[in-house]
Amino acid sequence: MNTEPELHEDEEHVMPCAEAMLAGTLALMTGHAQSACATQRGLMGRKIRSNLFFMGQHPELTPNFRTVVQRMHQHWDALVTANDATVTRASLTNDDLLPERRLWHTTASTVQ
Repeated sequence: MNTEPELHEDEEHVMPCAEAMLAGTLALMTGHAQSACATQRGLMGRKIRSNLFFMGQHPELTPNFRTVVQRMHQHWDALVTANDATVTRASLTNDDLLPERRLWHTTASTVQ
């Protein structure tokens, strides 16, 4: 049985699913740490939490690695939940938003 991924002419890098998920999650964690935008950090935090959940269930990973990832998921879940509780759309200022989003209108709380 061949476990090597099939190489395609139009793709530079082909990784197994678990490795790709890990690489993407590490990139998101780097972005989360470097982002000055509260909105971006919140969205990246949610995606990191989601990726850690799925990696914690992934059959290609060893049981010990899954245990570590499941513990990381618990920590990120607490971080995201705490962030969601303290940051509301009303509390965001223009300084918290990306430059291209500073001019966007917020959604109306009521429609007449």
